[in-house]
Amino acid sequence: MSGCDSIGIYSIETERLTKRFVLDRGLLDQVRNPGKRDVITTLDGVNLKVQEGEVLGLLGPNGAGKSTLIKILCTLILPSEGNAYVGGFDVVKEGQKVRSCIGFITTDERSFYWRLSGRENLQFFATLQNLPQSIARDRVEELLDVVRLKNRADEPFLNYSAGMKQRMAIARGLLNDPAVLFMDEPTRSLDPGAAKSLRDFIKEHIVEEKGKTVFISTHQLDEAEQLCDRVAILDEGRIKADSSPADLKSRLPAGGSLCDVFTFFTGKDFSEENSSSSPFSMPGSGRRRRGLGMGMKRKGF
Repeated sequence: MSGCDSIGIYSIETERLTKRFVLDRGLLDQVRNPGKRDVITTLDGVNLKVQEGEVLGLLGPNGAGKSTLIKILCTLILPSEGNAYVGGFDVVKEGQKVRSCIGFITTDERSFYWRLSGRENLQFFATLQNLPQSIARDRVEELLDVVRLKNRADEPFLNYSAGMKQRMAIARGLLNDPAVLFMDEPTRSLDPGAAKSLRDFIKEHIVEEKGKTVFISTHQLDEAEQLCDRVAILDEGRIKADSSPADLKSRLPAGGSLCDVFTFFTGKDFSEENSSSSPFSMPGSGRRRRGLGMGMKRKGF
């Protein structure tokens, strides 16, 4: 039995979902321009519907709003306007019920305890999920088998390769047996061989064997095409296209790729949009946005 029993036809649904952030300004700027607010709209009226057992790939450049959308759906931040439902539950009004339905897999290795072993990490996070000790012990052993790490489970996390750390993140995301799984760039920083191995694992075990609803945010076009039933292209906070990879490509001349699809619907070159090495760049508008420099903060409303 999964962690959510209320899923109907749509596992995930958003209606006119909008998120704005207000940038904190420096003291001198506040004195010179009292009452002024710098506002960034990261999501602008997003409408999405994901059916039970479906795999949706969210494709877009850096700064498009992908991580913001996932954070709202995982109840980590609140929307400014609109509605969002996961497992039939409102993410604002029924956050606890939503969290019981979902698993969130991120590539942030810092969220693990590096001096603890893989098994100890999973046991700790199972405790945070309020799993009874006897159930948690069995669940941890089961998942170590699933992600093929049982023979390395007692080694410190810091000794794991990038691929092993990603598989450990998947195991952690599956601890509560979620009906809906969110993955934020699951193969980021992996070499091609490790990335392919992880994609095969996601497709064969999580999707085909377990039948989970999966929401994947990715920059990898081959990943989206291999794993996803549908692809939604998010750019400048708006959904520009939403259909199966085959249908999207059929709208272009013969031989078109997902990269061509992205260019067709956004008017931008995908490789250029994702080539910036600066963590503070905000591609999409073609202009620099004030207040995004180092040391600036932003508040959601």
